[in-house]
Amino acid sequence: MATNPETVHELRTKLRADLVIAMKARRSEVVSALRTAIAALDNAEAVAAPDTSVESVSEHVAGVGAGVGSTERERRALSVEEVRKLLRSQVEERVVEAERYESLGRSDAAQRLRVEADALRKYL
Repeated sequence: MATNPETVHELRTKLRADLVIAMKARRSEVVSALRTAIAALDNAEAVAAPDTSVESVSEHVAGVGAGVGSTERERRALSVEEVRKLLRSQVEERVVEAERYESLGRSDAAQRLRVEADALRKYL
């Protein structure tokens, strides 16, 4: 097993690089797992919308701020441990669903989920 990346940036870079490799190799299960994991990281970094209403500066649309970047917010910075926790939950989710599919007689779908889980385990 390769050495684990030390920073979130290195981990994200490794995920994206491996996604490109999996796409070129046409490994659809790995591509699916990596795309889902990257999207989950992006979602975890998103900040919640403010609860307060914005003073309207547009006569056409209520609550709209004006100017370039008026809707931009700094994204949350995740720690490496938070990223690995998120990836662990992705793996666990796939394992649980694979067991459920297996119990329903869908061994093909269960195997696909197991391959996805294995693809993500190397980042833990």
